[in-house]
Order: sequence, then C-alpha cells, then structure tokens
Amino acid sequence: MNYKPLFDSFRVGTLLFATLFTAAAPPQPTRQPIVRVVDLDIGESAQVELADGSKARVKLLSVQETRDSIRDAVRSARVTVEVNGRMTTIAAGNYHLPVTFAGVQIDCSITKGYYSNSNQDPWGLDKAARLRLWPEASPWIAPGTFVYPVRQLWFASGTQFANEPTFVDGGEMPANKKIYYHNDLDFGGAEAMVDVVAAVDALVVSAADKILPGYEDTPARPRYDVVYLLDERGWYYRNSHLYTIDVKPGDRVKMGQKIGLLGKEGGSGGWSHLHFGIVSRQPSGKWGTQEAYAFAWEAYLRERNPSVLAVARPHHLIFTGDTVTLDGAKSWAADGKALHYEWTFTDGESADGATTKRTYQTPGIYSEVLKVRNANGDIAYDFAVVQVINRADPDKVPPSIQAAYAPSLSLKAGQTVTFKARTFRTTHGEELWDFGDGSPTVTVKSDGAVNKLAKDGFAIIEHRFAKPGDYLVRVERSNERGEKAIAHLWVPVKP
Repeated sequence: MNYKPLFDSFRVGTLLFATLFTAAAPPQPTRQPIVRVVDLDIGESAQVELADGSKARVKLLSVQETRDSIRDAVRSARVTVEVNGRMTTIAAGNYHLPVTFAGVQIDCSITKGYYSNSNQDPWGLDKAARLRLWPEASPWIAPGTFVYPVRQLWFASGTQFANEPTFVDGGEMPANKKIYYHNDLDFGGAEAMVDVVAAVDALVVSAADKILPGYEDTPARPRYDVVYLLDERGWYYRNSHLYTIDVKPGDRVKMGQKIGLLGKEGGSGGWSHLHFGIVSRQPSGKWGTQEAYAFAWEAYLRERNPSVLAVARPHHLIFTGDTVTLDGAKSWAADGKALHYEWTFTDGESADGATTKRTYQTPGIYSEVLKVRNANGDIAYDFAVVQVINRADPDKVPPSIQAAYAPSLSLKAGQTVTFKARTFRTTHGEELWDFGDGSPTVTVKSDGAVNKLAKDGFAIIEHRFAKPGDYLVRVERSNERGEKAIAHLWVPVKP
C-alpha cells in the first residue's frame, strides 16, 4: 500500500501549524501517529483500528518476567499474545524491534513487573502490559517526520535503552534494590563534541530553566541542561544533559537542526550522553513514555544506509561462578540474509554463532566482542558488557568505565580522532589505551568520577590511524584489588 496519501491527510498547512503553536496553551495535535497503543490485562482482548483503516484483534494471554539473583531486577520480559486468532510470544523492550505476525507489526514496550521494585511511573501503565501495533507493511514512524537525534555512529559508545537497568556510571550495586529501569534512550558520546539535533519539526517548549507560558502542566520540566520539544503529534521530546544549548523557548526548529552539544550535565551520573525520550498520552489517560528505540533505528537506517548492524546489548549482571548467555541475534543485515557471528572474549577464546554461553570466575567489567558479517563480507561490531560481582564479598563492587570518541562518521585515514574515557568507583591506576593498529599503548588518567559534574572529568587523548580499516580500540583500568573495567570502541576508517 502507498502510505503517502495517509501521511499527507494528517498534515495541515504550515500557516495553520505556526498559528496553533503561537497559542498561550498547548495546541491540539494535527498529525495522527502511525502507531496504535493498547494496554491489556491478562485474558483481556481489544479490537484495534490500524493507521490504514484495517482492524486487528489482539488478546494478552500471559506475561513472563525473568529477574536476576543479585538485585531482583527484571532482565527480560516476554508476553504471549493472540493476534487475529494466531498465537505468538514476543520479547518486551531491551533492544527488541517490532515483529511482523498475523497481518500486523507488533511489539511490547513495557510490562507491569518493572514497577515492582522501581519508584517511578514513567509509562503511565495501569494494566499488565502495553502493546503497540502497525499495519503489516508500514514504517514505524512516518518518513520525513523523524531523524536520528545525535550526529554519530550507531552505538558509538555506551547505551542504556528500553527498560535496561542503568549501569554505565557503576550504578549496578547489589545493595541497591530500587532499580532505575531506563525507559528512555541514553546515547553515549564524547562530551562537548557531538551535535544533538531536533528529531522532529517542533516548537521549543522549554530550554534550560525557562518554559513557555501555558505549558507548566505538561511533561516539560525546565532544568539548566534540558530542552523539550513539541511536535504535530502532540508528543513531547526530552533532550537532557546538554553541554550547551542553542535554542530558546518559542523557537521553531526543523528536523536535524542543532539544538546543543552532548554532555554530562544535570543528573547524568557523570557519564556523557544524550538522554532522549518521547512522552505522549497513553491508553490510561496519563502521560507516559512512547518507546523510541524502533523510531531511532528506522531513522538511522534511512539516513546512513548501513548494510549491517551488530547488536550485543543489553548488558548483563552476574555473580562470580555464574554462566550468562551472550546474544547477538538482534543484529541485522540489509539484504535480509543470514549473518555470520563471531565472538572474541576477554580471555582470548572465541566462538561462532548468534548466541554463546560464558562462565566468569573473576570480578570485573568485561567487554566481549561481537563481529557480524553478511554474505558480501560487510562487517559491523558491537560489545556485550558483562558486570561480574564477587559472590563472596558483594559489597566490593568492581569499577565501571565509559569510553567514547569523535568524530565517528566518515573518518578518513590520517584524520585526528579524539578519545575520551572516565572510570567510576576507583581513583587507583590509570586508563590504558590500545588503539588496535600496532601503535604503542598509551596511559592517561581520568578523575574516577569523584565529582560527577567535574568539567575535566574525562581523560582525553588524540590518535591518528594511518591506514583505512576497522579498528577495535580497547581501554581498561584496574582498581586496588586488580579488578578491571574494560571497554571497546569500533572505529571504521575510510581511505
């Protein structure tokens, strides 16, 4: 089906859009989203009218949630649903994309179990699970209405996406039983070096500590490092931890327009990233998260046209002696054909296959390398983070680390690249860098995140790659007990 008339039918003229957005109170939406959202309890069903006018009947049959033995955090959730008389099981959040089934596309963004040990209600969910549906062949968000919000390579640094417990700043501590499940998207990047752009054509509702009159009773929450945007769908877009802000309330911005620089300001935990989230009205009538991973994925594919993407996330948290399954099956190839999966582990061993099991006897933060290759030989890398806690002494938690670099797009041989690292939970030792090109290793020292918002918190080093290639850069730092925090970066360099 040609969806262009559908999208066009929801667009009003530029003059009307501008007139509405100059009102003293939030305007009514003028564009209907493609996604349809339904919240269900177990055993409950609903008939949903999709964006193309077709109808689908969906029933929630069961919810299964898996928790870890350390913090009792939900690490995965699966829902069994009946769609148009057919039954399937789908995974919720955690880097999973919508699946095509029984004439629709469907995903599950959240289940109620995530509320049990969290003190937040970011979703506005009152029932057992939230399902989202799209027509079978439609995009997830209308083309020409959404762009990737950061100018950098996919997974250029650490991420915290889609229900993943926060961890980059060392927050995964056994004693902390209140879990911050990250409902929005954290895009790690090099502090003060990555442009944050408007994901949509929008009105700037709030910037820094100022907010437009009439928008006080909305999802916008003024803070010195935050920008909120409002688009024609009536969705609010949060952009947080900005190093600088280039817009003010009342501005109208275009998709892709720079609104600031990525940073670690505000409640960042001390690691540099863009906290990006969408809030919309939910079936409960409350404001709640409109899960954005699928939209970011789709936008990146449109803009960068990659042939392969590797996905080894989310991270894992285990005790020494435990076995974990590393999973790269969420990786993707543009040609739709099978990928070859190759794992390289910290101890020098390797394995093939989309999934593999590993047992860890030594505490530390491990970064296991996943390489995926399509039939044409195109490759991509990602890294599975495994946080291993000493079972005998769980209060002694190993250090954590963030690494990032810029620029990350269209790098050329001989170009200067800036690398940044910051280690958390230790001031012992230094970061050791191996750039993967045969050059000598280099040591620098970050501040150990003693002051989370310190302007000079990251250790900085510059490097040039003399030849084109795909470089795996490794940085590590040990604490006084010899427990290592390891991070990897994939740096593709063109001729």
